[in-house]
Amino acid sequence: MDRPVVCVHDTTVLDEVLRLAAAAGTEVERVADIAALRARWSVAPLVVLDEEAVARCRSAALPRREAVVLVATGPPPPALWEQAVGVGVARVVELPAGQTWLVGALADAADAPAGTAGRVLAVVGGRGGAGASTFAAALGLSALELGAGTLLVDCDPLGGGLDLVLSAEDQPGLRWPDVRLRSGRVPVSSLRSALPGHTRSGARLTLLSSARDGDGPAPEAVAAVVDAGRRGGETVVCDLPRAPDPAAHAALDRADLTVVIAPAELRAASATRRVVAHLADRGVRPGLVVRVPGPSALSPNAIAEAVGLPLLASVKTDPVLAHSIENGGFRLSGSIARAARAVLRALADPPGSRVPRARPFLTRA
Repeated sequence: MDRPVVCVHDTTVLDEVLRLAAAAGTEVERVADIAALRARWSVAPLVVLDEEAVARCRSAALPRREAVVLVATGPPPPALWEQAVGVGVARVVELPAGQTWLVGALADAADAPAGTAGRVLAVVGGRGGAGASTFAAALGLSALELGAGTLLVDCDPLGGGLDLVLSAEDQPGLRWPDVRLRSGRVPVSSLRSALPGHTRSGARLTLLSSARDGDGPAPEAVAAVVDAGRRGGETVVCDLPRAPDPAAHAALDRADLTVVIAPAELRAASATRRVVAHLADRGVRPGLVVRVPGPSALSPNAIAEAVGLPLLASVKTDPVLAHSIENGGFRLSGSIARAARAVLRALADPPGSRVPRARPFLTRA
């Protein structure tokens, strides 16, 4: 795996960056000049520069790339801002104030494949009992089968716990009431080591579940966990409650694709329309998965037309699946497996699932 690259000429700043890399448990690659940096520019998961290195990168016409940070002991001079934007700097880390952020960034860079950002998927039921939690679990297992690192986040404090759906209730590891985040950034490696999960063919599914008692997640904690998964290259699947709350909003605001699960029922269509209206208020246009058969002859396309959403897939109610969950063995097969794969394909290229929001080029840590 490629290492973060450090091109820092200021010896004081360099010593501090190397100290923070050691604190993160991350081995970095030091380069002394632009020729060496150019060879690593496109493949390094993270590039750390100081002011002199930024100026040299701009003079050498290195192409703009993601995951570049500028480390300084104070605010950079105004003349440097345009050069920083030109090479892709999106974060200015002022030391010592930003050292916690930099430790997390270095740890994340060691976890994630170079140039790979994760995708975030939110799942919500159109009505109570629609099967959103089961489908969220199916998405997590399907992503794992496809070889993707997966983070399954239970954002429904009244849902009973996703660990029960996956028969992971006896696995050691933290649940939401145990999670105490001290900052807005947490390395994904810390989540993998602290949370229950399992590994298949080198890929890992990590589960952060609610518990049977105790507090649900705070919005800032959900934001930190979801952001960590994205930075770590994970496929992040968030199971959301129907009743909107700040924690659910934190996940929705970060989702690349939101999926609503609705049974093929007239009353469910009416309830789903209310959920869709709330999502629209957040700037989200979800896709739809319909659970069939319903009590009438309503088709998935008819439900999609009634609620005004694009149909991504349909899922047949499977008594065998329900029985397997009750008896401690989620079996991913048949209709739900096909529907989960269809949604994951849509996640790879979501069709305008969010209203774009303007973001600043540069932020400070």
